[in-house]
Amino acid sequence: MPTERLSMRHIREVLRLHYSVGMSQRAVARSLGLAQGTVSKYLNRARRAGLTWPLRPELDDDARLENRLYPPPSDRPSDERPQPDWALVHRELRRPNVTLMLLWEEYCDASSDSFSYSWFCERYKEWAGRLKPTLRQVHVAGEKLFVDYSGHTMEVVDGLTGEVRSTQIFVAVLGASNYTYAEASLSQSLPDWIASHVRAFAFFGGVARQTVSDNLKAGITRACFHEPMVNRTYADLARHYRTAIVPARPYRPRDKAKVEVGVQIVGRWILARLRNRRFFSLATLNQAIHALLVELNDRPLRSWGRSRRELFQELDQPALTPLPDEPYEYAEWKRCRVNLDYHVEIAKHYYSVPHSLVHQEVEARITQKTVEIFLRGKRVASHLRSTLPHRPTTIPEHMPSSHRRYRDWTHERIRSEAAKVGPDAQTLIDVILRSRPHPEQGFRSAIGILGLVKRYSQERVDAACARALLLNARSYKSVAAILKNGPDRTAPPAEDVNRPLTGTPYRPPKGTPLIGVLCW
Repeated sequence: MPTERLSMRHIREVLRLHYSVGMSQRAVARSLGLAQGTVSKYLNRARRAGLTWPLRPELDDDARLENRLYPPPSDRPSDERPQPDWALVHRELRRPNVTLMLLWEEYCDASSDSFSYSWFCERYKEWAGRLKPTLRQVHVAGEKLFVDYSGHTMEVVDGLTGEVRSTQIFVAVLGASNYTYAEASLSQSLPDWIASHVRAFAFFGGVARQTVSDNLKAGITRACFHEPMVNRTYADLARHYRTAIVPARPYRPRDKAKVEVGVQIVGRWILARLRNRRFFSLATLNQAIHALLVELNDRPLRSWGRSRRELFQELDQPALTPLPDEPYEYAEWKRCRVNLDYHVEIAKHYYSVPHSLVHQEVEARITQKTVEIFLRGKRVASHLRSTLPHRPTTIPEHMPSSHRRYRDWTHERIRSEAAKVGPDAQTLIDVILRSRPHPEQGFRSAIGILGLVKRYSQERVDAACARALLLNARSYKSVAAILKNGPDRTAPPAEDVNRPLTGTPYRPPKGTPLIGVLCW
């Protein structure tokens, strides 16, 4: 049963309170005891009739006002009255926030002899139902990009070896305009999957808010109906481009019907035309694909009467998210456990982290140039990537203070510090370094002798080294014992001074107390 009309007195009061008093629709409805939808309906009808407040004098009569708000139905036959452009209506519905009510109001504004809203909705549903007898997805402009690999491949011949390789065909289709991108890659591995996305985004000149992908193993680590798990690198790409990865449901190809049709069209209009050509590099194959891709996007669509490129420029292109300043740099993620030497192993190379993280599990982000280490999402180390196997890359700040002090000592620095103490200290340290199979084995003894300067004066340490040389003692313990017992304060016997340095151990005169541990 149709709703009874309000009296013209009530309609005048609705117009007065809204336009003259400035009350909102909700406040007008509360004041007059009406539903808010009823107030909105009469205000829309008055707007389409061109009525404002105050009403013109000729509309004081209720009959004239009612004829203005409810004009009598046209006596023209339906087939002679202006019909909406249903293809245009269908395209406009793909724009954000556009509704059938808004399009009907625009249709009424353009024609004084228009049909009712219910007729408009019924005829549009009939027209849209003839497009395809299945449930159709409504694709809003700039909302979704569908990506997948084609089941077809193309062959590339190596000009040097004659080896024939099958290449994979990547296809991406925008939901609203059907604008299509395609390229060939050597595999369906994660690096090629990510690189194809980066080139597709650059081709479109923007990014859709959602990227609907197949459950490819490289991108989706766990295909699940309810909670799929996206690969860490793929998710990193999505964050960089400010899009969301939405995997299609397993065994539900209609979730990505756009790209399924795109794969079919690319196979028929591009790959089939290239079937008799031979390509000797991936670059030449992609050049041929892109040349035919231009023709494909410029072909008019039968049901739309416009090309994919025209629809893209009208619908998707203005709604896409702008590209970031820099394209995404491919990065892999790896879970590592910090070794006892506060390094993690990545591709047979060792990178340092703060020594306090020993035995903890961290994540490494690996790019072509850098290696970044993260602990619970916070970056704790960053290194330039090295290709030297079984070698460490160490930042001094990551080392314990004791390790850092030892690491800073070199041959040159040890000899320089020994020369500052005195000539005998310099001679003894040179003897110690030369006496070891590897000079580094004498670093600790030399560093220990130089450290005695902190407790004793340089003169005493140099004198103790002179005494150690006479005793043919070549160790830190011998010099420390000489300084502790004090024989460095007395001059050595004349026979000791004239005694040459040989490999024969020195035997002191009878009655001389033994000092420390003598080593040679």
